[in-house]
Amino acid sequence: MWIIAVFIVVWLLGCIKILREYERAVIFRLGRVLGRPKGPGIIFVFAPIDRSERVTLRTITLDVPSQDIITRDNVSVKVNAVVYYRVMDPIKAINEIEDYNFATSQISQTTLRSVVGQAPLDDLLSNREKLNASLQEIIDKQTDPWGVKVSVVEIKHVDLPQEMQRAMARQAEAERERRAKVISAEGEYQAAEKLKQAAETIADHPMAMQMRYLQTLADMSSERSSIVVLPLPLEFLKAFSGKKS
Repeated sequence: MWIIAVFIVVWLLGCIKILREYERAVIFRLGRVLGRPKGPGIIFVFAPIDRSERVTLRTITLDVPSQDIITRDNVSVKVNAVVYYRVMDPIKAINEIEDYNFATSQISQTTLRSVVGQAPLDDLLSNREKLNASLQEIIDKQTDPWGVKVSVVEIKHVDLPQEMQRAMARQAEAERERRAKVISAEGEYQAAEKLKQAAETIADHPMAMQMRYLQTLADMSSERSSIVVLPLPLEFLKAFSGKKS
């Protein structure tokens, strides 16, 4: 009799399962799903008629391997990404797909190749937010029937061929030289405009030439030099050019 009692105690202990806060259990009784997912805490799984499948509700980080992709403008690149997703419906995640983790990984790889292959290289390098949003929307739509919610998709790294990197470096250098020449030309244009305005002011006001002449003398006197060049405007000679009456 005590053997039967020991057997019943061992059987009951084996039926007790403890689930963590982030875990849920889908119970199959004679092959059929038994109500809603169980957990967290202590649950009873009456073996052998019951079978349980544990599902984690935490966000899972999926590292999408590097994919060889040809962009829309025929540039061969290697692109990898990261996908963040979580199970929202444990029953669908168990019943609708054999392995939702593997399936999410595969659909992420194929979607990455498809979306990046339709984008030009410039968008891939400078407009990743739009591509990330498109990837997230497509993958989430594909995994929704499995009870999986894809929250974030980010393109991590774009590996360009060496030839393309050198070409882009030459392009960037040429762009910097163009900007430097444009800035220099704009500076010369502004300086010429200021000189033109100064000349017009001096032409309208002859005394401005005298003031400038005196300022030049003051600047020359501050220099330590043994030779002094004294500019003499021709206007000064007009006073002596006339004959005395």
